[in-house]
Amino acid sequence: MMNFNSTTLLVLFAGLLAVSLFPNEVLASTSTGLPWESPLQLIQRSLTGPVALVGAILGIAAAGLSLVFAGGEMTEFIRRVVMLVLVISLIIGAASAITILFGTSSAVIGSPESLGLLPNGQ
Repeated sequence: MMNFNSTTLLVLFAGLLAVSLFPNEVLASTSTGLPWESPLQLIQRSLTGPVALVGAILGIAAAGLSLVFAGGEMTEFIRRVVMLVLVISLIIGAASAITILFGTSSAVIGSPESLGLLPNGQ
């Protein structure tokens, strides 16, 4: 058998009273999305737009040229920074390429039918 102390019973009673007296205010939700969704969508659009694609191409070219012409004379830290720039450029370039080729975001996962890759009925 569970033992409830007076504080627990008071909190339960207050919650029940609030739900019964103000059901619309307690149970209604007026927002359609979470507050951080629009900034994340803005970042997603920035990372998959044409500016990001040009930046990715320039990053790949700069990192490749620095590895080719100064590869043996770089310190380990600089080499790691160049590799990091290269990897980030490849990731952003791949996301932009998928958006351009398929007309959908690289984060969308769907069935082949919903993406238009297969005709209906197959």
